[in-house]
Amino acid sequence: MKIAFLGGGSFGGNLAELLVAAGHEVVVGLRDAARARPGASYRVAALEDAAEHGDLVIIAMLYQACAAALPPLAGRLAGKIVVDPTNALNDDWSPLPLDAGSSAAREIHRLLPGSRLVKCFNTVFADVMTPDRIDRGGHAVTAFIAGDDAQANATVAELAASAGFAPLITGALHNARYLEAMAHLNIQIAVVGGGGTNAGFVYHRVRG
Repeated sequence: MKIAFLGGGSFGGNLAELLVAAGHEVVVGLRDAARARPGASYRVAALEDAAEHGDLVIIAMLYQACAAALPPLAGRLAGKIVVDPTNALNDDWSPLPLDAGSSAAREIHRLLPGSRLVKCFNTVFADVMTPDRIDRGGHAVTAFIAGDDAQANATVAELAASAGFAPLITGALHNARYLEAMAHLNIQIAVVGGGGTNAGFVYHRVRG
């Protein structure tokens, strides 16, 4: 699959490497090519070119940057599956208040109304996105998924599984607000509480 990232950094770079290893054709879009990760196995391009390339596009920038960066790409992203892993955070990692009933995902979808938006990977720290850390004692870290397009959800689930995660579709995009709350809790434990970011959610179901 042709995968594009809008932004690099630890999250985008680590997930991109997992997807390259899984056999996907990955392009990472950067506003400044000089900030590309040395020795990366993926191709680097301008944001606009990456958006054009991807059949599936993953946002890999801070939530606060999306309001300025995404609208110019809306035409290129129309009709495409766009994965939103963002969480609305202040600079100190505390939750950034949004309107009642809203979520980062809903706000992103307003910026990209023509895209097939799917929430995923927002509960996973970048530090966990390596082959050895996805496995937690024989159980893969869960990649929770929420979206209004069932086919898009299924495609993102297949993508997450190919990277080594255990995908779990939770339902409609409305549920993104709960996934974002889980991420805020994860950050509180890991950052504020000092638990560290080598931690991940494993939703373990026993099938009878």
